[in-house]
Amino acid sequence: MKLITYTDGGARGNPGPAGIGIVIQDAKGKMIEEFGRYIGETTNNQAEYRALLAALERCTELGAKEVECRLDSELVVKQMRREYKVKDPGLAAIFVQVWNLMIHFKKITFHHIPRERNKDADRMVNDALDRHIDRGA
Repeated sequence: MKLITYTDGGARGNPGPAGIGIVIQDAKGKMIEEFGRYIGETTNNQAEYRALLAALERCTELGAKEVECRLDSELVVKQMRREYKVKDPGLAAIFVQVWNLMIHFKKITFHHIPRERNKDADRMVNDALDRHIDRGA
């Protein structure tokens, strides 16, 4: 089974309160699920990685054999493709977790997409952050 993920992460402030957003579709573009969650105080780049990690964990649970990851973070895409080195220790720890999850899939690809094509995942991030802020946390 092939799944397509759209992920986004963001922090209000850098670092600041952060959230992740994940959209998972089947190979034909049919929605499987979407969710967002508040992840505490972190940086934008760490939030981007944590979103990717959460998406791949869920794809593993769903039994995917192939995953196409679509992100608007060029940094994360280039690091996952090994075009850029991961120098930041905070990102390196999450990178290793993502890398180790990749063994669960026959094929995994990473694609940089414009923000306009990642609006649903972005909405999940902002909804999670708004819910957290509305609770007065």
